[in-house]
Amino acid sequence: MVEWVKKNKAWTIAIVLIFLLAFWLRADFLTSVKHTISHDTKYYDEMVNRLLDTGVYAYKEEIPNARVTPGYPLFMTAMYLIADPLGVEPFPLIRWVQVLFSLATLVLIYLIAMLATRSKWVAIIALFVSAIYHPFIWTNGAVLTETLALFFLMGYLAMQLYAFQTQRKRDAALAGVLLGITVLVRAEFLPLFVPLYGLFLLQQWFRPKSEQKIRQISKFAVFKKVALLGIITGLSLSAVMLPWWVRNVVSLNEFVMTASQSNPFKAGTYPDKDYTDKIVVQGDMSQDEYAWARIKAGFTQQTWKYVKWYTVGKLKYTYTHMFFGSGHSPIYKAYPNVAYLHLFIIYSAIIPLFALIWRWRHTGAMLAAVIIFMTMIRLVFVPEYRYNFTVMPLIIILSTWLGVYILQKLWAFVARKRSARS
Repeated sequence: MVEWVKKNKAWTIAIVLIFLLAFWLRADFLTSVKHTISHDTKYYDEMVNRLLDTGVYAYKEEIPNARVTPGYPLFMTAMYLIADPLGVEPFPLIRWVQVLFSLATLVLIYLIAMLATRSKWVAIIALFVSAIYHPFIWTNGAVLTETLALFFLMGYLAMQLYAFQTQRKRDAALAGVLLGITVLVRAEFLPLFVPLYGLFLLQQWFRPKSEQKIRQISKFAVFKKVALLGIITGLSLSAVMLPWWVRNVVSLNEFVMTASQSNPFKAGTYPDKDYTDKIVVQGDMSQDEYAWARIKAGFTQQTWKYVKWYTVGKLKYTYTHMFFGSGHSPIYKAYPNVAYLHLFIIYSAIIPLFALIWRWRHTGAMLAAVIIFMTMIRLVFVPEYRYNFTVMPLIIILSTWLGVYILQKLWAFVARKRSARS
C-alpha cells in the first residue's frame, strides 16, 4: 500500500483534496443553515421515544406495527442513546454521523466506478462530481433514510460486482448481508439481486469463445455455479431479514416481508398527482383494492392519459429535479446554477445507458441494470424527487464515463493529426 501511494503520489493527493473538499462542503452546510424538520422526521422521533420508553415498535400508532422497516429507526435509537450521556441533542449528532456515512459512500462510488469501468479517470472524476453534487450534501441535514440507505446500497453493489469478479462463495454471502441491511433501511431494494444475477448468468453463458477458460466449462456448469452464488446471496439476505420476519409473526400474528405501508402505490395512480381525480369511488375497498380499481379504470377509460403518466410522466417527475433533503434555509449553494449540473448528469447518462443495453456483456451493464430495474419499480408508485437519489451515483458514473470516452477520442484525434504533420 505504501509503495502504491509513493508511485501514485499525485493521484493520492488529488483524492485526499477531493475528500477534504467534500467534508468542508458538508460541514459548512450543516453549520450555516437552519434545517427543516419534515413530518416523517417528527414521526420517526415519536417512534424512537416510544421504543425507548415503552419498548413498542410502532410508526404513527401506539400499538406495534410494521409500517416502516427497522433499519433507520434503530440507527436513530442508537444515536439517541449516545446523545444522552454526551449531553447533546440527537438530531445534530445524527447529521454529523451521516456526514461520515456520506464520505464513506464516496469511497464506495470510487470502487464501483473502478470495478464497472476499469478506468481510474472515470473513477476519480465521478468521485469529484459526487463530492460536489448538492443532493449528496443536502441530505446530510435530513433525518431521513436516504444517507444511510445510499451507503449500504453502494456497499452492496461494490461487493456484488466484486463477487461477480471473484466468484467466491464468501463474497456472494457478504453481498447478501449488505443487501439485507440495505433492505432493512429501504425496502424497495429487496429483489435487486435477482436481475443482477440474471444478467451475470447471461454474461457467463454467452462469453466469447475467444476466452479460453469458458471453452473448458459446460453450459450446465456455468448455470450451476451462478445459481449457487445467487442462492448464497439470497440465503444471506434472508438471514439478515429473519429477525424482522420473526418479530412480525410474533408481535403482529402475520408475515410482513418488508413493510406494510401501501399508500405510495395508491398515490401513484393519480395522473400528474391530481388527487381530486375520482375516476373510481373508493367505498369499502381497501387501499390496494382501490389502487387496482383505479388502474383498471384509468387504462380502459383514459388510456393515453394513464399510459403517458406511467411512462414519461413519472420519469420526468422523478428525474428532472434534485432531492433537497428535508429542506433548509437559506438554500445552500456551493456554486451558482446548481440545477444545471443535475440536468446535465441526467441527460448525458442516457447515451451510455442505451450503449450498455446494447453491449450487455460489459461489466458496466450491471449499473444500467440497477438503474432500469429500480426505475421500473418506481413507476409503480407515486413519483417523488427523492426516488432518484439512490441511483444518482450510478448515473454520475455513466455520465462521467461518456465524458471521459469523448475526451479520449478527441485526444487520440489530436495526437493523430500531430503525428501526421510531423
